[in-house]
Amino acid sequence: MQTSRRDFIRSASVLTGSGLFSFAPLELLASQRKRVSANEKVQLGVIGCNGMGWSDLRSHLQLSDVECVALADVDQNVLDRRAADVEKAQGKRPQLYKDYRKMLENKDIDAVIIGTPDHWHCLALTDSLAAGKHVYCEKPLANSIEECNIMLAAAKRSNKIIQIGQWQRSGSHYEKAIEYVRSGKLGNIRLVKVWAYQGWMEPVAIKPDSAVPAGVDYDMWLGPAKKRPFNANRFHFNFRWFWDYAGGLMTDWGVHEIDIALYAMNAKAPKSVMASGGKLAYPDDASETPDTLQTVYEYEGFNMLWEHATGIDGGNYGLTEGIAFIGNNGTVVLHRGGWMLYPETKTQNGIKVYKIDDIPDQARNGEYLNDHTKNFIQAIKDNNPKILKCGIETGSIAAINAHMGNIAYKTGRKVYWDATTGAFKNDAEANALIKAHYHNGWQLPKGV
Repeated sequence: MQTSRRDFIRSASVLTGSGLFSFAPLELLASQRKRVSANEKVQLGVIGCNGMGWSDLRSHLQLSDVECVALADVDQNVLDRRAADVEKAQGKRPQLYKDYRKMLENKDIDAVIIGTPDHWHCLALTDSLAAGKHVYCEKPLANSIEECNIMLAAAKRSNKIIQIGQWQRSGSHYEKAIEYVRSGKLGNIRLVKVWAYQGWMEPVAIKPDSAVPAGVDYDMWLGPAKKRPFNANRFHFNFRWFWDYAGGLMTDWGVHEIDIALYAMNAKAPKSVMASGGKLAYPDDASETPDTLQTVYEYEGFNMLWEHATGIDGGNYGLTEGIAFIGNNGTVVLHRGGWMLYPETKTQNGIKVYKIDDIPDQARNGEYLNDHTKNFIQAIKDNNPKILKCGIETGSIAAINAHMGNIAYKTGRKVYWDATTGAFKNDAEANALIKAHYHNGWQLPKGV
């Protein structure tokens, strides 16, 4: 294959691999919205309007048959900013709430976007379903395996449309790569490598505890997490690197990539998991979750290796993120910029030849977050969960596998999974880490 093509697709991954999305200016978005009758509109409320909550909403607002009628956030500063943004985008200001439970009483809301930190997903989703709303929930599905199972049970009771924000599932080039992987052309696939190398991530500087910022309901932000003094490091965005609220890069990036890997391999649960790593890049910074991690999952017939590292962009195959399906005849390398084939060679009549026909590198085509949100709205209108690209069961598989990796890391040993019981075999310590622990008077939602 031509080196120039390789270089092109790798340079594309620098742009698309960051996970950033491209949107039209808000004022232009408003001018592009078509008139749609009120009874044809899906009316949205949003719980958690910063970061991905806003990206998800902005993507939805590119659809003329969607209207945002309400926003809920514990930070009044975020609420005010996003209310102005929504008004620019659709010409109508939404109602504002500091407590999402009050918002869920609004009968005008058809569906809810959940863009909160991970530790709030379970409560927000189960409460939304109980209020009769459809749900678009950010990934990972939850902050523990127990919460994932509770959310699955609530979903089965509700019969509502639930899409999880693993938007790579709506990517056309992912579909084509998966089709090739499943074709058998690669031969026996014994190893799948999955990785996220995040060079942009610098140390999280240690900061002292401080007063709660004006306009922030910090007790509500903490919710079921442990009571702690306010610290800016644990608030917007950086909450990802603290165990109380999230699972680090394993559950942040990992669910995206692990989801695609397992889907392509028709796998759901591992037989065993072991992990090694730690705070090796920035041992003295403020974060808790490992900045360097290698995790080996054993499935029926193949192993999967997850690895992540902060402060480094030089990942496998020169890519910052990706999935490699390594077979006897060749390797498919799939990432956000596209995918490529690396055929294995053999000697035939004294000449090295490819074991399988080479194909051109395949580039990304489109903005997949927009495709993902469009798919959600269409499923609501059709009342058909079967067309969802990433329903809640799919989201649970990725989240539970990612949490298993973190549990193996925390125990420091190989753990063995029993898919029939949904627990680790003969391992009280690992099984204790499956559980969610709620504080401050908040109660874990009931399961089945």
